[in-house]
Parts: sequence; structure tokens; C-alpha cells
Amino acid sequence: MEIKFDTSVQELKYKVLKEIAKGLFNDTLLEEYNEIPQRISPGPKSTMRCCIYKERAIVLERMKLALGGNKNIDNVVEVIRIACDECPLGGYEVTNRCRGCIAHRCQKECHRDAIRFDEVTRTAVIDKTKCVNCGMCAKACQYNAIQNYLRPCVQACKVKAISMDEDHAAKIDDEKCVQCGACVYQCPFGAIMDKSMMKEAIDILKDSDYSKKYPVYAIVAPSISSQYKGVQLGQVVTALKNLGFQDVVEAALGADMVAYAEAKELEEKGFLTSSCCPTFVSFIKKNFPTLTDKISHNLSPMATIAKWIKEHHPECKIMFIGPCIAKKQEIKDERVAPYVDVTLTFEELQAMIDAKGIDIDSLEESPLDNASYYGRIFARAGGLTDAVKEALAEQSSTFPAKPISVDGLDNCRLALIKARTGKIDFNFIEGMGCVGGCIGGPACLTHEPRDKADIDAYGKLSKEQTIQDSIKYYE
Repeated sequence: MEIKFDTSVQELKYKVLKEIAKGLFNDTLLEEYNEIPQRISPGPKSTMRCCIYKERAIVLERMKLALGGNKNIDNVVEVIRIACDECPLGGYEVTNRCRGCIAHRCQKECHRDAIRFDEVTRTAVIDKTKCVNCGMCAKACQYNAIQNYLRPCVQACKVKAISMDEDHAAKIDDEKCVQCGACVYQCPFGAIMDKSMMKEAIDILKDSDYSKKYPVYAIVAPSISSQYKGVQLGQVVTALKNLGFQDVVEAALGADMVAYAEAKELEEKGFLTSSCCPTFVSFIKKNFPTLTDKISHNLSPMATIAKWIKEHHPECKIMFIGPCIAKKQEIKDERVAPYVDVTLTFEELQAMIDAKGIDIDSLEESPLDNASYYGRIFARAGGLTDAVKEALAEQSSTFPAKPISVDGLDNCRLALIKARTGKIDFNFIEGMGCVGGCIGGPACLTHEPRDKADIDAYGKLSKEQTIQDSIKYYE
């Protein structure tokens, strides 16, 4: 199976993950460790850096993150400082559109005395030592001559968790970060990455294969249906079993369970926000603490189905596989930690499959039919809303549900601001941190535009017609 990467950064990340996975599977990582940067780094003529040696030093840092990163940092997102050195400082700058007018509105609006006018060119100049990037000068300029040039990571971060350290490298405020992963995907130099749990995953799979003392379950996010073009999803399921997973279960089954329970909770409380997206939940807790008690008390679909599996097979190990970086942070939560052992991304899964030399195209199909249509469409924005309405109908409820679906943190913020006022025409918020929902997750194999119709088509393949049909075997 040929992978079409969006960017060279994503391809480089994949190459590192694959080399690490291959070394772990073959027990050759220690002896090959120092050779990997040479195999991955481009030749001296094609390197983006000042020299090939710096390029290789950065690869070594990527390898450390692929092996789990800095254990003293709780956040699953880290900055590779040595790789963060090419972006301009950014902030407000005067462009060549400045006419050197005599109105000087920009200067009058600046309360920091940060704007002066060049004696020769008569154009405005911003003193960066005084400027606080308030933007008042840009608003005042009638020529739009003052522009705010943000670094890509800063522009991507909707919670203002990224600033610059004393060496002008990106710095993440872990108290603000909600692990949405937007900075990871948007950084043009791959200087911000998520820590991998791939080593733990491979250790578990190898130990299970050797000792036979416990089964290993893979819980796959429904967005997996949008990831693999040119092969059947059943072939991907077989590839997972060839990696060593005893069974593959849909997180969508947990979504069915959540939709049914969340519908009851909504009717009981009268107003609710969803708890499925860990980024959205973290966003509420850190930015709208007065709404924390409105968050659904249900676990996420991943944790819900994992809890059921652990209760019936307490000796097992469970790994979640999806497009989400925030799931790596979620499993540290005391409510979730007992049920999910490892979280992998689609990027990491593909690296492991290729490291083992598994050819997906040549495999027979294995079934994956654990969930209903409504559980599967959780992968796209609006899916949870549709599922909750269906669950209310199946419960013969007369509760007047008025849900809204918001995706992307900017839209989530607007909905929560309205909810905080209490003057609203909705009583349920489905919040998704990523634009489009999970199909827009930062750790997707590709970020080509995904039509929600693809997810709906996958949902319609389900043999379970209702949510009740899906969950009745698991109650």
C-alpha cells in the first residue's frame, strides 16, 4: 500500500517511527540507534539545515520522542528546540503599502510610543522593544499597511498556549494546552511533535505473543474508514491481527453506548455538553470552568468500550488507535487509566505495519461489525448530535432536544460563550476540537478533504439498524 503524505514533514516523521518500530520488533534498536539518522537524513546537497550534522541531530531528537520523549514533561506535545530556528519572530510589521501619510493615525493609536517615522522614507517603523502586539495601529491604518505575521504554530494554536523562549524557540504553556495537535501538524519544520507510546505497544504485543498470558485488543476509531484508500477496511483489520492483536473492536460500539446514556442524561439535566472529545473537555475546564458541571459524566466512546472489555476480560491489554493526539493525554486521567493501556495514532499504526513487512493489499478481509450506523458517524461533526436524537427517539422520550454541533476550537468558544450567558436556544452542545470532527484529526495519515458522506457510507454498511440493536448484547 502506497501512502500519499501531505507534507515532507509528515513523511519524515513516518520514516523515524518506522525505523524505531523495526528496531523494536527485531530487537536491533540499540545496535542500530546511531545509524538511523544517517539512513533517514537527506544528502548534504538536499538538507534544509545549515549542515547535515544538524539535520542528523534533529533526527535523534525525533527518535527520542518516538520512544516516549521527556518523562519529566506531562504534556504529550513537546517542542524540538534545535529544530525551531527558521521562523521569523513575527508580530506586527509595516509593509511597503505604507504611504507615509501625514495623518499618523497609527502613531496616535499606539499607547506604548512604539511607532516613529523614518526621516528619509517618511514611512512608519515599529520599535519591537516597545510593541506589545495589541494591534491598535493595524486597525487605525487606512491603507492596511500594518500586518500581523504570526508564526504558523502560534497562528494554529487557538488557546494561546505557544510563545517564544529566550532563544526564540517555541514554548508551550502546558496549563493552557488542550492537546488538539494543530501546532504539530502546522509546524513547517516539524519542530513540535507528539510523544509516541509505540515502544509500550510493541513490548505488549511481543510479550503477549511469547507468553500467551493475556489477549491484546485493538479499539479502532471510526475515522479509520476514511484513512485507507485503495484497500478494504477488512484488510486493515487483518493487518492488525497479523501485528498480534487477538481481536479488533470498534470504538463506535462505545459511541452507541455513550449516545444512549448521554440521551438519558440530557433529559435528566436539561442542558449538557458532550464528553467524547478530550480536547473539547479540556478546553471547557481550562477556559470555561463555570461550565464544567455541564460536561456529560459519561466516559468517551474509547473509554466506555474499553471499560466493558476490561470488566469481562480483566487480564487483557487494550490499545486505542485513532487520529487524535489528545487521546494520549486522556488515558492519563484517573477515570480512564484503568481501562486503556496504550494509545496509538494512525501514523504510528502504519509505521508498525510497514516495519513488520505486512502487505495490506495482499491480505484477506476480516470482519469489523461491532456497531450501528449512529456509532460510526461519531467520526464526523454532527454525528453525535444525530445519535443522541436517535437514542431519545428509541427511548420513546418526549424531551425537546435542541442540539448544536460545533467543530474547531473557535466555533466551540463561540458556543460556550453563549452557553455561559444562559440566553440560548439550544440545550446540548456537541463539541469537536478538530475542524470536521475526528476525520480532521492531526494524526491522520492524510489530511485531504474528507467528505462526511464517506463516513455516512461506512455507517450504512453496519448490520445493526438501531443503537439498541448494537448495545443489547453488551448491557
